[in-house]
Amino acid sequence: MVGGGIFGLPMNMAQAAAPGPLLIGWGITGVGMLMLALTFTLLARLAPNPDGGVYGYARDGFGRFLGFSSAWGYWISALLGNLSYFILVFSTLGLWWPSIFGEGNTLASLAGQTVLLWLYVALMLRGVREAAGFNLVITIAKIVPILAFVVLTAVAWDYGVFSTDFWGHETTGDSILTQVRGMMIVTVWMFVGIEGATVYSQRARNRKDISKATVVGFLGVIALLVAVNMLSAGILSQAELAGLQDPSMAGVLKEAVGPWGAGLVSVGLLVSVIGALLAWMLLCAEILSVTARDGAMPRGLATENKHGTATWSVLVSALALQASIIYAHFAGSNYLVVILMAGSMILLPYLLSALYGAALAWRHRNGRGASMVHVVMAAIAALYSLWLIYAGGLNYLLMTMLFYVPGLLVYLWAQKEGRVRPAMKGYEWVVFGIMLVGFIAAVVGLQQGWLSTE
Repeated sequence: MVGGGIFGLPMNMAQAAAPGPLLIGWGITGVGMLMLALTFTLLARLAPNPDGGVYGYARDGFGRFLGFSSAWGYWISALLGNLSYFILVFSTLGLWWPSIFGEGNTLASLAGQTVLLWLYVALMLRGVREAAGFNLVITIAKIVPILAFVVLTAVAWDYGVFSTDFWGHETTGDSILTQVRGMMIVTVWMFVGIEGATVYSQRARNRKDISKATVVGFLGVIALLVAVNMLSAGILSQAELAGLQDPSMAGVLKEAVGPWGAGLVSVGLLVSVIGALLAWMLLCAEILSVTARDGAMPRGLATENKHGTATWSVLVSALALQASIIYAHFAGSNYLVVILMAGSMILLPYLLSALYGAALAWRHRNGRGASMVHVVMAAIAALYSLWLIYAGGLNYLLMTMLFYVPGLLVYLWAQKEGRVRPAMKGYEWVVFGIMLVGFIAAVVGLQQGWLSTE
């Protein structure tokens, strides 16, 4: 769960909120995400049969179409996440060669992102599933700069800087609630991966490992995130943090200890993100192939080559990512906009998983693997997911419909292949109708200029 997102945390959070609202937001996030993490462990225990994690949970709880929609949203979220990493890598290079790579949005960055993408594709098609022999190096490259950042900024931390305009009224002019809402989707991106073990659930030898990995991972990640966020607020003011270039941890550490601090963060980020990208790109292909094997996506996506790689899932994901890289370059989309969309796309899979968890806990209460405590836990996770949708605002909710609605064509294609009749039930058409209204509103909003992610 500790991905490249933490390296951009200081700036991403400062653009939304001051230290006071951030602490409130982290409190909400801590409770909500913990409930969501525990719900995923509950699902791993009570519903061990569904493969594909969030897809399987939504399918068994709400039917094939919403199961597909969950998988589709998760896939889009993973694609956008990978796009953000490609931008972040070349934005990091831009710290040292700004005239060449800028903030990851120059032609040189576009060319570099394209070459890097297809190198990963070549590796995946040859059956490489991890950076074998380099996992330890990648982990060290990630953890050492983060721990060094925590220690060094703790020494340089200034309470005067931290407490100035603590509630953000002078810097932003926004209310505390508005600031808390503004930071919430960023926190979602920081925790994307909390469900990751369940996506590979069919490959786990012991399903109990899923539960342990989720909870332990959560506790470690939130401690690091809060530390990085609050320590940064004691080095630079909110306005100064908001103006940093990603990876903003580099700018903060440069202020605390000098240029070598920025170099440490930059090298650590490049090694860790370039290493982690292979796993994230495999995740995109995995969710497509798992869903295709179950008949919710075209079955060709499940076809494997002699190396055991789902060839078409890899290629379709790569082509979609390539198109996204090109679009982001010419549209001028930056890292923050991309991660906010990635976080927004994953909210439906999280909500459906939490609701299914609550239903399973209710069914298994009274000593049959669950209790009312588990029901309440999953219900809080569902309410938290709804809160995140509200916090993200109407703009991002409507923008997600631009991604969800076209997925119906893919779903109907798969149902035709499988000769499923009817392809969709009555209530599923109602759900799609609501999505379609959002899609139309988004198109109109973009044309009229009142809808934007900026």
